[in-house]
Amino acid sequence: MEESARIEKGLQALEAWALPAIEGVEELEALEQIRIRVLGRKGELTEILRSLGAFRPDMRREAGQKANALKAKIENALQQRQQVLRAALHDGLAVQDAIDITLPGRPVRQGSLHPLTATLYEIVEIFQRLGFSVAEGPEVELDYYNFEALNIPKDHPARDMQDTFYVTDEVLLRTHTSPVQIRVMEAQPPPVRIVAPGRVYRRDADPTHSPMFHQVEGLLVDHGVSFADLKGTLQAFVDQFFGVGTPLRFRPSFFPFTEPSAEVDIACMMCKGTGCRVCKGSGFLEILGAGMVDPAVFCMVGYDPEITGFAFGMGVERITMLRHGIDDIRLFFENDLRFLQQFPAL
Repeated sequence: MEESARIEKGLQALEAWALPAIEGVEELEALEQIRIRVLGRKGELTEILRSLGAFRPDMRREAGQKANALKAKIENALQQRQQVLRAALHDGLAVQDAIDITLPGRPVRQGSLHPLTATLYEIVEIFQRLGFSVAEGPEVELDYYNFEALNIPKDHPARDMQDTFYVTDEVLLRTHTSPVQIRVMEAQPPPVRIVAPGRVYRRDADPTHSPMFHQVEGLLVDHGVSFADLKGTLQAFVDQFFGVGTPLRFRPSFFPFTEPSAEVDIACMMCKGTGCRVCKGSGFLEILGAGMVDPAVFCMVGYDPEITGFAFGMGVERITMLRHGIDDIRLFFENDLRFLQQFPAL
């Protein structure tokens, strides 16, 4: 009888603690802790039920009924409180995630072209309007196309390892897009009118030079092509890109694959030709190199050396820096959004 009284007293104490605790709990995690404490594998009520096996059958039946009744009551209380807490949690999330239809919409962030890409596209588009087509070639090039076919002999400084990235003695990363001109002329007879945009590589790195940069080179070959045609073509390009009336000048220069050759300058974008620190007081800034195609180049591709043509090449980075007043080429490749977001309209 003493054991039965002890069990009954234990059940009463458990009920007096568990039901108010369940009713007062405010979180599902705390409710689960109460369930484990009472009904878990080592819970207080579970231990009481296991202990009934040592009682006489009549005492076991009476104590078991009381214990199971309490178990049912606690399970029901747990279920009801769980439903209340889950409903409250759901309502809280609904309020938290509610959409206020009176708020203004969030603007969609619109991307834009990289300034170099935008400039490259614009240059190519201008020459397409002038009747040029676009040609492309490999960036990993043969020595023959990059140098020899362009009338650059073995001892020319451009072949120095400090300037060119060599893969093998005969394979390299192209240093200009001029090899495209050779490949096109080998593939088709004149007339030829192309521009060749693309990436090129040189062993050089400072605020105005990059190991990888972009060029657009042009080639026009036909009967009767003159230096005047070259000047007219480049003036048309400068007028469309920099603005009508932009002063243009040609200075004698030397390139192995053109003769005569010239450096082409435009009026300084900073001082408008009056002279400043950027243009070193000259009033002009170089934008490209050009000239009449050397007959030796025509011989390399099997053209009649009596035919004439002109070629030109410009650095896209330099053109972009001049147009926007940028003084460090490395800014183009750092992917700094503060810099790139200054060109949203491009």
